[in-house]
Amino acid sequence: MMQARPYIFFALALAVALSCGPKKPRNQAPAKRDFPKAEAPVMVTEPAQRLDWLCNHFWDRFTAPDSLYFCDSVTVNGVPLEQVEKQMGVFATLTQQAPLAKGQKAMSAMYDRLEAFQLAHPEGNVLPEVVGLATRYFYDPNSPVRSEDLYLPLAEKLAASALIREDYRANYAWEAKVCSLNRTGTVAADFTFIDTAGKRCTLHSIKAERTFLIFGNPDCDACRDLVAMMAQYPGIQAQISSGALKVVDVYIDEDIALWKERMADYPKDWICGYDPTFTIRQDRIYAVRAIPSLYLLDAKKTVLVKDAAPEIILQALL
Repeated sequence: MMQARPYIFFALALAVALSCGPKKPRNQAPAKRDFPKAEAPVMVTEPAQRLDWLCNHFWDRFTAPDSLYFCDSVTVNGVPLEQVEKQMGVFATLTQQAPLAKGQKAMSAMYDRLEAFQLAHPEGNVLPEVVGLATRYFYDPNSPVRSEDLYLPLAEKLAASALIREDYRANYAWEAKVCSLNRTGTVAADFTFIDTAGKRCTLHSIKAERTFLIFGNPDCDACRDLVAMMAQYPGIQAQISSGALKVVDVYIDEDIALWKERMADYPKDWICGYDPTFTIRQDRIYAVRAIPSLYLLDAKKTVLVKDAAPEIILQALL
């Protein structure tokens, strides 16, 4: 099936278009430096307030508009690229610890800082490099910290930015549309599937306190690993046995004969089926960029966790 769209190409092309060569900064700033970490004011002592401050000001010192440092293919505004990547990992952790609305605000604030710096220093490489890292961490379907909810405001900013080429803006607009589907806190889109008994069912007809929705494939190694991982959590199995948790695994690819041959491989207490109209794989109501794609829903089918790594879903189930 289709995997993630080729957004990495666009990020790399953007980096080539905007990055600078190994030239000396105009203001004679030191050539190299460590990443200038954000430090919350001493008067900000309450943990939630400190987290909020750090999320919103994480990139301030790195993108201070009065200084341009050395940049090349492995140095971003004076900081080794590997350091900037590590800090993107820290930023991803912070934003995911924050309430969703505050994390999204922080993503918007990050882009505003990057854009302002790029406008002040068009020869710099801060915008393309940091955007490329953010895309890898927040949008890559293989990233363990991916979050379409958090990537959405960044994609929207990129889709509207005059600094981005028009054809690339169209790609970011498509990504924003994908991230808008089934956002956390909204009711998951309903759909019809055929179960192992040949019965036509709908997602919203499943009655349970929580529903673990899986878009998978019987030939998918990661899908088989998920089954093994779940077996290691007796508490999750107890929820399934009591009916409080329903696991719904839906096959969305075209080889229905293969799925029928492999039905016996699925756990007997799961609700398994296939999409007879292939609606889901058309990216209209769900965007399945890689499998397995995992969602956790409440009793009203409100999205609690969207397309997250298995470890995040399983932790939420405990």
